[in-house]
Amino acid sequence: MSDFYQSGVITTLHQLGKPSLDRLEAELGRFAKARPIALVLPALYSEFEGPAMPGIVQELAKVKYLHEIILVLDKGSEKDFQRVRNFMAPIATDVKIIHNDGKRITEIYETLARNGFHVGERGKGRSAWLAYGYVLARGQSAVIALHDCDIVTYSRELLARLCYPVANPNLDYVFCKGYYSRVSSKLNGRVTRLLITPLVRSLLQIIGPNGFLSFLDSFRYPLAGEFCMITDLARVNRIPWDWGLEVGSLAEVYRNYSPRRVCQVDIATNYEHKHQILSANDAAKGLMRMTVDICKSMFRTLASEGVVFSDGLFKTLLVAYLRQAEDTIMKYEADAAINGLAFDRNEEAMAVEAFTRAIGMASQTFMENPMTTPLIPNWNRVSAAIPDIFEMLQQAVNEDNK
Repeated sequence: MSDFYQSGVITTLHQLGKPSLDRLEAELGRFAKARPIALVLPALYSEFEGPAMPGIVQELAKVKYLHEIILVLDKGSEKDFQRVRNFMAPIATDVKIIHNDGKRITEIYETLARNGFHVGERGKGRSAWLAYGYVLARGQSAVIALHDCDIVTYSRELLARLCYPVANPNLDYVFCKGYYSRVSSKLNGRVTRLLITPLVRSLLQIIGPNGFLSFLDSFRYPLAGEFCMITDLARVNRIPWDWGLEVGSLAEVYRNYSPRRVCQVDIATNYEHKHQILSANDAAKGLMRMTVDICKSMFRTLASEGVVFSDGLFKTLLVAYLRQAEDTIMKYEADAAINGLAFDRNEEAMAVEAFTRAIGMASQTFMENPMTTPLIPNWNRVSAAIPDIFEMLQQAVNEDNK
């Protein structure tokens, strides 16, 4: 059972006692009549060949309150697209599949490029952004939920708890982030445990009180890929296309709405998905690339808030982070010991050393070109420049799904 302690500047919705899934889904069914819910699923075709998607589809087939499901298929051929359509057939909800590698969607990307819009490299960020555009184009849903497609422990309760705070009109939340414990026989979630929290607290120690850092530090799992929001957020938020997606998205939420209208919810007692390799010696892949992108996103956000960065500040940050991270390792070693979990102190220390190098790389890149940004323009700007873009996108997806 979770505790009920509230900390930070956002609301935490815990899992207390034994909540009834039937009650949650019944209430969501009533809420959805006035506030229809869309579910966005950014997926690689390879995920349909793994263990996660069969279970996800089996669970989604039992969900009755969704108005529409938008699945964005990446790295899939035309034959793969047809296989995925058949794969999703057991779901009674209206399912539309955006074929990222198809001819019609490729033409959409080309139209955007001709009009001067760089929408980034392929990946979860770009897929989510395009799905938001399609939901906006249809104009039928008031709430958008998103979760990853590699969750091997998926339950429809996860989705219900994720949607409830935003779908419930009496709660007045515009954005809800999911959180969960990343524990198996050992402690997982290295980037959150050993990078995000020590880095945020080191920055607070150096630059003093800061609204965005306090906001970020309030999330129990800021890198969780599951969230729910009102549709208007999809219209005004700029979506990062790189590994800074989750932190960059939180920065946009912070910029556009008061923290009192933001919450986090415990969505799973057991959560397992694929793990990224550390890749300590290669900053172009694995957790090293993720770390560099996350740090650059944080530095850009803080600079936009008026924080002045210098070589001296970054040197101090490296030393402060290393001390914070080393102290954090001691805390988690004790946590693992009392719970009988495996804990490799050397492996944890190696991760911290790699993250320290990544912070240095990110700071150097930022100092060389602080204006470089991987943010995709928001849909308000795109639709102003290309008035018929929503009609084009809707037509392309509908033609593919005939």
